Amino acid sequence: MDRTEKREFVASLAAVFAGTSMVVVTRNDGLTVADVTDLRRKVRAAGATYKVAKNRLATLALDGTQFEGIKPLLKGPTALAWAADPVAVAKVIVEFAKTNEKLVLLGGALGTQTLNADGVKALAELPSLDTLRAQLVGLISTPATRIAGVLQAPAGQLARVTGAWARKGEAAA
Repeated sequence: MDRTEKREFVASLAAVFAGTSMVVVTRNDGLTVADVTDLRRKVRAAGATYKVAKNRLATLALDGTQFEGIKPLLKGPTALAWAADPVAVAKVIVEFAKTNEKLVLLGGALGTQTLNADGVKALAELPSLDTLRAQLVGLISTPATRIAGVLQAPAGQLARVTGAWARKGEAAA
């Protein structure tokens, strides 16, 4: 990679860091090509990106961004994963690390907050953004259903009382 390519790479990585909310740092020492391909496929399916970058270039790209706190993690064979949905990228990396011991989760950053490996694992246990949206819609629609049921209940009770009086009148006749 010549200087121009390095400058372009640093600029593109800095632009990525400026537009994302979560970055996860992993150590990928000993992963096979098939493992990395599988991991990238899973990460891409979650709407995230996984990239192996030279530590020096990644450090330069981190300058002036909200993720400067992860610079100490960039030692040895590392790779970065990022996404706009912080839970999605954390879930994919944590799940893959459970099945493949060669991928080691080092930590990450959620905005300006630097996270250790346990922090990223805790984030991965949260429900995804889509799940939270579905739960919110369910919470909003439940009161409307209950209101409709309450409004229908008096009419139903009135019909039952009227039916009981009619049956009582038929039995007396």
